Amino acid sequence: MTDPTDTRRPLTSRNTAWARWIARRLAATEVTPNQISLASIGFALVGGLLLLRPDWPVAMVFAAICIQLRLLCNLIDGMVAVEGGKGTPVGALYNEIPDRVADSLFLIGAGCGVGLPVLGCLCALVAAITAYIRVLGGSLGLKQDFRGPQAKPQRMALLTAACVATACEDVYWNSQYAMVLALCLIAVGSVYTCMRRTRAIAAELQG
Repeated sequence: MTDPTDTRRPLTSRNTAWARWIARRLAATEVTPNQISLASIGFALVGGLLLLRPDWPVAMVFAAICIQLRLLCNLIDGMVAVEGGKGTPVGALYNEIPDRVADSLFLIGAGCGVGLPVLGCLCALVAAITAYIRVLGGSLGLKQDFRGPQAKPQRMALLTAACVATACEDVYWNSQYAMVLALCLIAVGSVYTCMRRTRAIAAELQG
């Protein structure tokens, strides 16, 4: 993770007692924030493979857990780096690149699982562009814009809900419409997020 705290996504969970406890424990070990960032890819890989089986409710439940564990890694790596004082010069790379890989593994896996690989790839592409626009704003000297409606936390929350809904749906109706709907919402919402961020950057540059 990068050291400057203003480049981090504003998260209320960062101020919770349990998050601070985990961060303190990890900061006291040999574990580095960059390793925690890489661990998120491992959870995403497992979750992406599980998402290939939307017809198996157990797989959907564990995929939802993997999504949340990925988000936990994204939260804790920055806390260990910043509050724990273990940031590194290459932390920014570990902060951004694993996130893009993890997003793609989850979204492409979900799309392939419901027989719509193009939709999954579209979601992954637009999700990456939302992050690109955010970082582009930062490179232009502006504060990074984390607005939604489909920023990473919102995407993963929607995908988590879709996993749980798909598990229930498959038990009762043997279908996976919830996952298809979630991917469509992620795609459309991410495009709108790109537009909002781009307009905001343009307004700041012109102002």
